[in-house]
Amino acid sequence: MLKSEKEEVIQELNAKFSKATTAIVAEFSKLNVDTVTRLRKQLRDNGVDYKVLKNTLARRAAKGTKVEVVSDDFTGPVAAILGYGDVVTPAKVLSGFIKDLETIKVRSAMVDGRKVDAAGVQALAKLPGLNELRAQLLGMLTQPASKLVRTIAAPGSQLARVVQAHVEKANP
Repeated sequence: MLKSEKEEVIQELNAKFSKATTAIVAEFSKLNVDTVTRLRKQLRDNGVDYKVLKNTLARRAAKGTKVEVVSDDFTGPVAAILGYGDVVTPAKVLSGFIKDLETIKVRSAMVDGRKVDAAGVQALAKLPGLNELRAQLLGMLTQPASKLVRTIAAPGSQLARVVQAHVEKANP
């Protein structure tokens, strides 16, 4: 690889590392093309990047970014799974994909500038995603209003049922 090509790769990786809110370093071995293609598609569908890294270039690109905390794990055959929005989505997608595979192992991750080990990535994958949290929050916010509406409507509906019962009793 020419020096200019290396510099271009470093700049591209540095830009991605700078934007990333989550970076998972995964070790892979003996992966076939079909498996990698399926993984890339699942990650891409969820707005997550998958990059196989040249370790020395990745270490240089990580300098000055939040990903620098996991740059020690850039050894051997590794890939970086980079998430740019929701911090839970990359962990969920990767954990769901590799649960039956022995060929991909999570080494560590960077989540909002902090280093997390493989167990932390598994714990992160079990958390609800950003959209799920929004739905839960919305449900909690609308719950008191809907209870109030039911409480206000209860006497009127009870009166209507009593009147209906008298009508049915009078007209057998």
